[in-house]
Amino acid sequence: MTRRDAALRFAAAGLPVFVCVPGGKRPLTRHGFHDATIEASQIQGWFDRWPEANLAIPTGGARFDVVDVDVRPSGSGMPTLRRADAAGLLDGWACRVTTPSGGQHLYFNTEPSRQQRSWTSAGTHIDFRGDGGYVLVPPSAVDTPAGPDSYRLCATGTGSGRVDAGRLRRFLTPPAGPSPPPSGPARSSRARWEGLATWVATRPEGTRNASLFWAACRVAEAGAAETPVMLLLRDAALRSGLGEREVTATIRSASHTIGSASPQPVVRRPQHGLSR
Repeated sequence: MTRRDAALRFAAAGLPVFVCVPGGKRPLTRHGFHDATIEASQIQGWFDRWPEANLAIPTGGARFDVVDVDVRPSGSGMPTLRRADAAGLLDGWACRVTTPSGGQHLYFNTEPSRQQRSWTSAGTHIDFRGDGGYVLVPPSAVDTPAGPDSYRLCATGTGSGRVDAGRLRRFLTPPAGPSPPPSGPARSSRARWEGLATWVATRPEGTRNASLFWAACRVAEAGAAETPVMLLLRDAALRSGLGEREVTATIRSASHTIGSASPQPVVRRPQHGLSR
């Protein structure tokens, strides 16, 4: 399908579109995504003028919210994406698109009455495209060091879920506030783990998952990932208000990150196909 044909089919389905520079993401229209339209005559005019234009849609509003995952030489957002999925933050996506970077766009239906602004999470390689944002859509292509590469639809989902952008951003944010308890040689091993568990149990909302991940990494680094210590950490995280599935997934992810054996999972959760 050509980009012109795709644009007309999106528009016929009620999804406004606009055009961007060939091989890139910069809008060609004067007002960018604000010029998005479902008018076939306007779309035809754009492609008559710019036959190789890329195709884009505004995000948010009554359309789609998009979780944008990048894969770059400086790092990949895919491991964090799998952690967020295991924590139940990405259930019910409508479709999944592979991007030229090797990353993914996860599309979620929106709630028109609920505004969720676009944001970028520094260092995680995961961004959110909601109100005030836009994304290129298939069959658009961008220039890469290896040559032009396309956006491709790779899966469709139930479309039953709505992504909570605020909760996702808190999940991606490193813990803030008081420093964790000291871990020097003056403390016994038991006192160290009990102190760490107390710290996890008393973390404020918005930092609990990231704090648990940090603490579980410290346990794995010390070679103390045996079940009794991780159970202590697990119970502390549950007392803080985290859900059992989220706790299990986060501890497992920390153990894998450090390279230690994972603790026995409390809950087994089926995979959702979010791996590359």
